[in-house]
Amino acid sequence: MKIATFNVNGISARLPRLLDWLAEVSPDVVCLQEIKTIDAGFPTEAIAAAGYHALVHGQKGFNGVAILSKEVAVETARGLAGDAADDHSRYLEAEVGGVRIASIYLPNGNPQPGPKFDYKLAWFDRLAARAQTLLGLEQPVVLAGDYNVCPQPVDVFSEAAMAADALVQPETRAKFRALCFQGWTDAIRSVQPNGAAFTFWDYQAGAWPRDLGLRIDHLLLSPAAADRLTGASIDRAVRGGERASDHVPVWVELAI
Repeated sequence: MKIATFNVNGISARLPRLLDWLAEVSPDVVCLQEIKTIDAGFPTEAIAAAGYHALVHGQKGFNGVAILSKEVAVETARGLAGDAADDHSRYLEAEVGGVRIASIYLPNGNPQPGPKFDYKLAWFDRLAARAQTLLGLEQPVVLAGDYNVCPQPVDVFSEAAMAADALVQPETRAKFRALCFQGWTDAIRSVQPNGAAFTFWDYQAGAWPRDLGLRIDHLLLSPAAADRLTGASIDRAVRGGERASDHVPVWVELAI
């Protein structure tokens, strides 16, 4: 089973690129982030024509997550517990073919310090609580998405240039590290333990042609999923397409 995560940065603007990629790669499940539309605005018919069912947790103008799957997915959670006032659409979870899969769009947190950074850290705690519950299922689980975290210095084109950014703060990295220490495997680092493995290049300052990237899109695997890992990669070339997202797809293959 090939499971991917892809922050499309607006489903309306990126639909042609998404459809091209689906036709070329044919993943079994795709977790989308930043669809930036309400549920009714999601291009369900075009996605169906490409061979996929869609679960959507949308929001007007920003945020929004979705799960596309060849097999019908059964929704298991929409949003995270722990903050009744949080109306952001950032978490969607479903079961597909015996695998529990979550599409995650973790808050950016900038500027920091401040309320947006506080919200990021609190949201991380809520995610960690859900992740701990999912580990208790003792089944293959994949937490896929845009975490807005560069876990290590090698995941940043320049630590100095990013020093004030919420994505690299010690508190942010500590939250990600604590999540992994529950027992989750970072899929990309399990197959590429060293060197840059960027998944995002900003639209500004010629970041793409200059390879000024970040690794912020991650797939974390439960022990039962990690035991079935047969491959993982980053579809870097997608960033060079016309009207591309500033993120690229990242995927794992599991022997299910």
